[in-house]
Amino acid sequence: MPLPKSSKRVDTAKLAEAPFQLDLLWPVDAVGLMAGVDEAGRGPLAGPVVAAAVILDDLQPIVGLADSKKLTARRRDSLYDEIRAKALCCCVAEASVEEIDALNILQATMLAMRRAVEGLRLKPAMVLVDGNRIPVLNVPAQAIVKGDAKVQAISAASILAKVHRDRLCMQLHEAYPQYGFEVHKGYPTAAHLKALRENGATPAHRRTFGPVKMVLASTADPLAALAR
Repeated sequence: MPLPKSSKRVDTAKLAEAPFQLDLLWPVDAVGLMAGVDEAGRGPLAGPVVAAAVILDDLQPIVGLADSKKLTARRRDSLYDEIRAKALCCCVAEASVEEIDALNILQATMLAMRRAVEGLRLKPAMVLVDGNRIPVLNVPAQAIVKGDAKVQAISAASILAKVHRDRLCMQLHEAYPQYGFEVHKGYPTAAHLKALRENGATPAHRRTFGPVKMVLASTADPLAALAR
């Protein structure tokens, strides 16, 4: 299907950095698959940022899809399994701590989103992304503010990304039990900041984030902290 004439004027490189919601350039009744995309883990001090892309199956509706932050952990886990079983296809992708520190968290998030879309088994005709920025993609895309509460495919993506990242944090807890990752999931809570000051930074911490950078700067031997 050819792109609408108006979309040919769009510079996709600039779209990734556009600080506003874009007007819909693709006809709302266009024939083709639609993918929803969302991320989890932009704010934490540790661990990768995770993105998910989901193409739902209209013939297998999923009841109860919503913004993952408004669901209980048990409900998210249940929906996670149902989404993976019923969706036409889905993909969860990450950008590593090293990539976050090298690129910055925004660009690493865009990278994870792009990987999620490119990892789909089926190519969508349209991608709807939660928020006000979109990654550079080879398919038309639309940013939707609070899309995780408005578009079911984005809600599904938010659930996959959130559950996946929470499970990664449980692995971090097993590796570094003194930090409390099972509770704060890497976010800069008072308990996490206290553990960071007392124990130093782990290899899973984002070294360019302020509290981690401060701890590393105040450590006489930063390499010793990484070996804890």
